[in-house]
Amino acid sequence: MNENRNPQDPPPFTASDALFGTESVDPRVAPDASHTLVATRARPARTFAVVAAVVGLLAGWSIVAPQIAHADEPDPASALVVSTDAGALQGIAGDGVNEFRGVPYAAPPTGDLRWRAPQAVTPWTDVREASVFSPVCPQDVPSPNGSSEDCLYLNVTAPAGAAASAGKLPVIVFIHGGGFSLGEGADYDATKLAKSGGGAVVVTINYRLGLLGFLAHPAFAEKPGGPAGNYGLMDQQAALKWVQRNIANFGGDPRNVTIDGQSAGGLSVLAQMVSPGAKGLFHRAIVESGAFAPKQRSLADAATEGQAIAAAAGCPDQSAACLRALPVETLLANAPKSFTPGVIDGAVIKESVLGAIAAGDFNRVPLINGTNTEEERLFALIHLSVTRGATIDLPPIDATNYESVLASNFGVSAQSAKRIAKEYPIAKYPRPELAFTAANSDANFSCPALLLDAAASLWVPTYGYDFNDDTAPERFIAPDWGLVATHQTELQYLFDLPNAYIAGELSADQEQLASAMREAWVTFAKTGSPATATQPWAKFDVLRHRTISLKSPTSAIETGFSSKHHCGFWAGIAITNLR
Repeated sequence: MNENRNPQDPPPFTASDALFGTESVDPRVAPDASHTLVATRARPARTFAVVAAVVGLLAGWSIVAPQIAHADEPDPASALVVSTDAGALQGIAGDGVNEFRGVPYAAPPTGDLRWRAPQAVTPWTDVREASVFSPVCPQDVPSPNGSSEDCLYLNVTAPAGAAASAGKLPVIVFIHGGGFSLGEGADYDATKLAKSGGGAVVVTINYRLGLLGFLAHPAFAEKPGGPAGNYGLMDQQAALKWVQRNIANFGGDPRNVTIDGQSAGGLSVLAQMVSPGAKGLFHRAIVESGAFAPKQRSLADAATEGQAIAAAAGCPDQSAACLRALPVETLLANAPKSFTPGVIDGAVIKESVLGAIAAGDFNRVPLINGTNTEEERLFALIHLSVTRGATIDLPPIDATNYESVLASNFGVSAQSAKRIAKEYPIAKYPRPELAFTAANSDANFSCPALLLDAAASLWVPTYGYDFNDDTAPERFIAPDWGLVATHQTELQYLFDLPNAYIAGELSADQEQLASAMREAWVTFAKTGSPATATQPWAKFDVLRHRTISLKSPTSAIETGFSSKHHCGFWAGIAITNLR
């Protein structure tokens, strides 16, 4: 670490013509081993879960949505047995893959283990059935699998025959999104991804969410000053350690592990890249729409919020014993709208993500980092804005209040808001809301991703993408303002999404793009470069900042990302994080 740098300072470089071109910049501005889960063929398509699984907010809302059955549900009669360091597992055969569901990777974080680092699993002696998904970690959305603090489980999908093969396959560990408040690994069917590009072993995980995963409080610190508040990130590391110990038995190569995450999962990938505790646990990284909060909170600030939450939840004495005895429902009711992990606790996280990467103080592995063209539109449809490292309510927008909404959203002066309104004039867009979503997408997703590309590319091979398939089906909320490549739309090109609220079907061209993306992801996991025989990718560099535009029918390498997303303009707007 660079001892002369404040951990919360921005990186030691600024916008320049080399990065942004010549645009002007204004300088002013499961239960235990003996428990058997009941198999479920249908799981609810959860509108809120999937929309909020983008950002994980709106505590107190819950919607029970219609059920959509898993396609090609595996036949439990076609079983197989694989050994792990805790005991044997009996999986099930699917469509050209073997699946192991609900595999424990850490002890239940309940009772005295609530708000502690994950502990080892208690071994079992009989063959454990691994045919159904585990309960979800506590959240505001119901699941047919139930919800339980006993939720630290993972799922493995491997090509059929991989375990018996002499050669080991690359491993992709996918970390789900959901604003660190919602979601589960079972939302992502990895069958197609596992069979792409010569094959990969894909692992999806659950990790502690909300206050149970990210409450920082002095009473939990094992020593003064921390660590505290990063339990969900510790869970992710525990899952990666499980992969190192066991994945070879499933046909995976523990020396070739890629971590991939979307939204909050993408930010988790960045957190693991800068965490000393994750060193050596992965060898490549993929960040999908995860660069929206590159500045992490100090332990002192997070602990102050934690003490206020404890008092509101009924623990005025601020004791760990009181907090560990609180019902889960009380914790859910008192959770803030969104979390911005991790906390700079001096152990799990030592400095903010972008600052650490810019300084080279991170786990240096090849990186894919990208965004979708208009990330904000999905949030605006549910009257939310992801801005300044947090999520806030978004009022209706029209010509009369456009500038005032911009000012409050970005935390800028009326003069700066007027400049933003001029850069994104309402007259240019079909409706006022779309002018706002374009501005917010660029400021809070696209341009931070460009900064991350620039910082990382100084140290490691970095590949940037702009998912730009503007006719991608919207799977999570009715696209009342028309289709666009918005937050989460790329996921259906990589995974089947059995719990998506809206049934969606890709066109022939989109299926071709999906196949190419899956092949690129697996090829990157295998080699460290996503380039394939049919689709080249280019390394990012600060002079040309080449990215690939992923769209159907033809993807292409481009150099206009900065101008397309007005990044030179945003470099001259001083935006201060809310948290």
